[in-house]
Amino acid sequence: MDESPLQVLTIPTTPYPDQRPGTSGLRKKVYVFQSKRNYLHNFIQSTLSSIDLRDRQGSTMVVGGDGRYFNTTAIQVIVQMAAANGVGRLVIGQNGIMSTPAVSCVIRKFKAIGGILLTASHNPGGPDGDFGIKFNIANGGPAPEAVTEKIFQISRTIEEYAICPELRLDLATLGKQTFDLENKFKPFTVEIVDSVESYANMLRNIFDFAVLKELLSGENHIRIRLDAMHGVLGPYVKKILCEELGSPANSAINCVPQEDFGGRHPDPNLTYAADLVESMKSGQYDFGAAFDGDGDRNMILGKHGFFISPSDSVAVIAANIFCIPYFQHMGVRGFARSMPTSGALDNVAKATKIQLYETPTGWKFFGNLMDAGRLSLCGEESFGTGSDHIREKDGLWAVLAWLSILATRKQSVEETHYYNATQCFLYDYEEVDIDAAVEMMLELEVIILDKAFIGQKFTVGEKTYEVDRADNFEYNDPVDGSISRNQGLRIIFKDGSRIIFRLSGTGSSGATIRLYVDSYEKDINKIFQDPQVHGRSIFYLV
Repeated sequence: MDESPLQVLTIPTTPYPDQRPGTSGLRKKVYVFQSKRNYLHNFIQSTLSSIDLRDRQGSTMVVGGDGRYFNTTAIQVIVQMAAANGVGRLVIGQNGIMSTPAVSCVIRKFKAIGGILLTASHNPGGPDGDFGIKFNIANGGPAPEAVTEKIFQISRTIEEYAICPELRLDLATLGKQTFDLENKFKPFTVEIVDSVESYANMLRNIFDFAVLKELLSGENHIRIRLDAMHGVLGPYVKKILCEELGSPANSAINCVPQEDFGGRHPDPNLTYAADLVESMKSGQYDFGAAFDGDGDRNMILGKHGFFISPSDSVAVIAANIFCIPYFQHMGVRGFARSMPTSGALDNVAKATKIQLYETPTGWKFFGNLMDAGRLSLCGEESFGTGSDHIREKDGLWAVLAWLSILATRKQSVEETHYYNATQCFLYDYEEVDIDAAVEMMLELEVIILDKAFIGQKFTVGEKTYEVDRADNFEYNDPVDGSISRNQGLRIIFKDGSRIIFRLSGTGSSGATIRLYVDSYEKDINKIFQDPQVHGRSIFYLV
């Protein structure tokens, strides 16, 4: 058997102009990565080259993915290139699978220099679906704009990449694998780890598992229904909720990760998690939740399908935050929400006199505040909730937070729901021609920034809305002083209602125009109507 060191090669390549990472990394259709020569290699090399060689040499990095199609192929390439670029150790989830929250946890646990996540989050998978690559930095959170811009600039001028093509990795077997490379002083090590264990151990130190076990399997236990949507969280749900906390095995459905998510769209909302909604409407379950492909998003439902909007979910957790032992010990430093998220959290912050931050969309802004010790709990309207235990949104953490609140208050989801007079609706217009979308936003900005627009009144049914102010949201980061401009067009009415237009960067093709309607509503009966039915009428500005 040949035991000579594995050869490291430098391969010439040519750049692509379209590798700018968005809010959640680089997302493209699978066929782009498969059909364009060195497309994957170029982006991985650009990512690795963005790290100073002195920091990269001998360092530890984490790799994990949501199990979608092309995941294992990409991991083998990443391992070969990381070895050739001087990385000393990789920590990888078994079979290449690790949830986004778990990757953040493992980066922090191993004090890694960063991590590469292979996911397109809630986007469809399979050969005709989407694939994504995202780089997280040493704090466990998404790379800030300065880093993603550096990656993009390198990708525009790249001429070669380094790779060790003969290196072959066993992703299925737990434990360490070492490889000798030529011109390396130390062997290159890959550690295959249980994807669930480190993350589960972290949760044990945040929540009271004895209390949760009593809630889920005690004498007066509640019945729950959790839908992993054939995404990465299936094994986590089975291990933690069923095996450890005692919820019956049939409480968890669609828990086997699949490359195409069972042909479904792994997005936890009322449309794509319709099967869960129907199950909950039967009344046999007290609590329901769904998760997305990579495990960072969640949807919460109560009995009979009672829907908790993501904006309300973070407010409920904030209002009951000391039901969670972690916050009893750590205290609460601040709350934050993304700009499009409704003002429900603001109401809690005002009542508790806790600092509130309003940031652009993107978890990296929350991470900055957390690293500075200013933030404990945060959320986005796009079904993301989290805290400073890691630097990513965390779907399973949010579910355990809700269950902790139900256990402490001994109330139903409906009774626990934090009442606020605001409804937040989201309308997505996907795969729009990007030039047309940009032109629309520019024209709309001209209209709303005209002084004559202030004071205009719009009537919908029995309600009249009067414009109080309008702007293009700008964020001044209180930690590093950076300024993020053009984050979304806001129209704010005198009663607190809002309309927000934003171009999203999470799609793999074209543009997604997101329209948010944040409506102030005094009638409690209307507030609790199904948001998929109520609030469909949108008045026109032009």
